Amino acid sequence: MPAVVRLGTCLALLAPLVPGAAAGAQAALTVPLECRIGEGGWSPCTMTIQRFGEHWWLQVGTKRLEFRSDGRGSITVSGGNGVRRSVQPVWREPGSLCWDGICAKGDLPLD
Repeated sequence: MPAVVRLGTCLALLAPLVPGAAAGAQAALTVPLECRIGEGGWSPCTMTIQRFGEHWWLQVGTKRLEFRSDGRGSITVSGGNGVRRSVQPVWREPGSLCWDGICAKGDLPLD
């Protein structure tokens, strides 16, 4: 059974490991991953973390999927059209983290 993850909480725990994060610096961390949207195939993408536990995005080709967390378990995503929707993070396939049909795998900066 897949485990539900609070990505915002996991990312917040990493803040002390990133130089300047605790001081409120806005330096972003970018990580190469593989992503899949819906039933499509896996393709190269990047995860950029602007503020640990609060704001990150996946860049899949020309599509940017922007995530925000309120720090209490509520996560939203927008795809550039200005419309935000709530999503739930769930582990799928080995090493694949998905948010309602948007999946990423690779060296996810969670632990």
